Amino acid sequence: MPYSHTPGPTPAEPSADSGSGSDSADIRLADIRLIVTDMDGTLLDDDKQVPAGLWETLARLRARGVLFSPASGRQYATLAAEFAEVADGMVFIAENGAYVVRDDAELSSDPLDPGAVARVKETVRGLTAAGVDVGAVVCGKRSAYVERTDDAFLAEVARYYVRHRVVEDVTAVDDDILKVALFDFGSAERTTAPALAPFAGTHQVVVSGEHWVDLMSRTANKGAALRRLQRELGITPAQTMVFGDYLNDLEMLDAADWSFAMAGAHPEVVRRARHLAPSNNDNGVLRTIAHALDLRS
Repeated sequence: MPYSHTPGPTPAEPSADSGSGSDSADIRLADIRLIVTDMDGTLLDDDKQVPAGLWETLARLRARGVLFSPASGRQYATLAAEFAEVADGMVFIAENGAYVVRDDAELSSDPLDPGAVARVKETVRGLTAAGVDVGAVVCGKRSAYVERTDDAFLAEVARYYVRHRVVEDVTAVDDDILKVALFDFGSAERTTAPALAPFAGTHQVVVSGEHWVDLMSRTANKGAALRRLQRELGITPAQTMVFGDYLNDLEMLDAADWSFAMAGAHPEVVRRARHLAPSNNDNGVLRTIAHALDLRS
């Protein structure tokens, strides 16, 4: 059953009591042990920059024994590079939950069946023939792989996949494939996602951004990865705080009692989350964490 939510204007100081009924308890009384946040549109601002004060906040969380975990559609190598100076002991939920890594050791993975890549490639060919400006990124454990070579597409790929290679045939790479991500220069939700509808019965198809749609194993998502991590660490949903803004965050929000939609998030994310945080451009994640755990001093 979806969590109830009564959004209001973004408060000057983040509040965790924007829900209704039992969801309105004060988060400052909670025993938070795990904080998981999406990256783009959530932790990062619209210019893809980390918020001011992030490294100081992470140091304070570590001193408190609170684990901070980025959860993203980005590849592990990209996340590890972003957090290089504080990566020791951090858990990275990469590839929308299909790959979870701590200290370069795999905690879990949920690879795609090999035939899916070939079928998605044919779908992309059909979209391209119909005039859709779209390209595929085949995401493996070791690297991401693309066939399209124009500068505009490769620039978008490089934002999220620092480790990527141009290959002649993405179906012939020797790697465990975790995800196929399609970048649509138009609207992924209106154009590319519907073209992947035939996969919906056998695979996870999720719109992860305005221009991105991802195809993964049917059982792969950020929420499944988070629940496995909670079980491994002995941390409950009541001890977990989660932040998200887009449709690939929905299952993750369901795995935490303290789930926050960013102001300006996709309407379905706002509906599913229990609470509302200020926007990514207003440092909403760190402000909410500081309020909840009294890290402001």
